[in-house]
Amino acid sequence: MTDNKNILIKKILEQSIYPVLPEQLIAMISAVSLKYLKDLTEIRLRINQPLLLVLGNQDITVNPMGEVVVNSNEAYLCNQDDIQRTLQLMSKNSLYAFEHQLRMGFLTIDGGHRIGLTGQAIIDAGEVKTLKNINGLNIRLAREVKGCADQIIPYIITKEGQVLNTLIISPPRCGKTTILRDLIRQISMGSKIYKGLPVGVVDERSEIAACKSGISTVDLGIRTDVLDNCPKAMGMLMLIRSMSPAVVATDELGRAEDIHAVREALNAGVSVVTTVHGKDLNELLHRPYIGELLENKYFHRYILLSDYPRVGTIKKIIDSSNNKILWEGAKIC
Repeated sequence: MTDNKNILIKKILEQSIYPVLPEQLIAMISAVSLKYLKDLTEIRLRINQPLLLVLGNQDITVNPMGEVVVNSNEAYLCNQDDIQRTLQLMSKNSLYAFEHQLRMGFLTIDGGHRIGLTGQAIIDAGEVKTLKNINGLNIRLAREVKGCADQIIPYIITKEGQVLNTLIISPPRCGKTTILRDLIRQISMGSKIYKGLPVGVVDERSEIAACKSGISTVDLGIRTDVLDNCPKAMGMLMLIRSMSPAVVATDELGRAEDIHAVREALNAGVSVVTTVHGKDLNELLHRPYIGELLENKYFHRYILLSDYPRVGTIKKIIDSSNNKILWEGAKIC
């Protein structure tokens, strides 16, 4: 398992992350031992603050030689040039082309890795028009982990081969997109027990399919159609009308229009598999829009994730009809 994780992180870093980092940062990160890097989930750059490498639910700092240090006074401090050069590399020297993503506070690079940004928000008519004077970057590493949804599949596919409406509930950084990606692949591919089904994926932030020039760079199965860089609500209805999916999958419900689109999909007889940020059901019940879906039991299954004991832990699988816990434990993907 450790060897596989080492190979995977080296591939991610070399193919997707190092190409968008300045040489100085590459030299530091590549010098860090794989015993740390194998669990790397985020790289955080803040002007005048230490370079942080986030390893699941802990983080480390390094000195200019790439040695792990405990004292932050010995750590490498990121500067404005680090931020600016990274932005230039990420945007291929054309931040203007990423104006829509900047308004949302992130960029998505090849491989589906999301880069969160902080800085000075420019407001126009009460809405964020863009960000300038960027002062912080959060590089979140996306992973393709085949088989990580094995524990979930038996609970969301009926004996008749129907996919039950499923909501993955997860705090940030707990692996929900990774698990969603594998669920899509397994539903699309089928198995000896159930047949594969056509799946429509609305990938608003280009994270699920990690599309490059509109083509998925990860394995989502042979019966999957992807609508990339499209708002969820609009995309779900487009796919239902044009591609006749049996299942629609998307990530991070939240807006009122997202909830309306889910209802429309269900009314059309299409199953929905999606995710939402949250700690537990009680929290979601008190949240606008999403609380309505839970109260009316639009979803048949709830999948609760956690980062304890580490990222990607499946904590509970719940039947919404009676709130019965179908599975409980700490299955680590």
